[in-house]
Amino acid sequence: MYFLSKELFFPPVSETNFEGVLAIGGDLSTERMLLAYKSGIFPWFENDNSILWWSPNSRMVLFLDELAVSKSMRNILNRNIFRITFNQNFRDVISNCRKIKRQGQYGTWITNDMMEAYCKLNELGIAKSVEVWQNNELVGGLYGIDLGHVFCGESMFSKVSNASKVAFIALVNQLKIDDYKLLDCQVYNEHLESLGCREIERLEFIEILKLDY
Repeated sequence: MYFLSKELFFPPVSETNFEGVLAIGGDLSTERMLLAYKSGIFPWFENDNSILWWSPNSRMVLFLDELAVSKSMRNILNRNIFRITFNQNFRDVISNCRKIKRQGQYGTWITNDMMEAYCKLNELGIAKSVEVWQNNELVGGLYGIDLGHVFCGESMFSKVSNASKVAFIALVNQLKIDDYKLLDCQVYNEHLESLGCREIERLEFIEILKLDY
């Protein structure tokens, strides 16, 4: 594992350990965060811990044409019970993601510093959000990093059933329209798999990241 200094640098992702951790330390500056995402790396750590930088051997992704929408979910979408907006309430979305309790997770990885780092990226047009509304209340959403051809999803939340799925589907539909190559979902979970996501090798993911630069 590589220990980062103030120098704006990451080691090759091939040096990632078996758990998926590449480096420790550094900072959450805009420049370092953007370099990380463009290199297939993301920060993930809990309160009071040093910053950990990850690049898992297997990457959970969605190839946009593989989106799986169940019949019951299509029915929900057709009923128009939710209103969708894009990038209108980024701070509220990340705040809600921070508050959601997740199974097997004792704290939140969205620390104060992490939250402010993503909000800064949002101000620069790099981090973006999807909001889901019901009766003028924010009931779901997600946020992530927009690399122009790949969207790196970070976290999502639901206050009512299916709201995060609605946000996810809305994002994928917009990425299709804008001719994106991929939605990065980072690590495996059953919920993502049910939406059509699957794991690919890190090398394949890195090659897709390199397509536009």
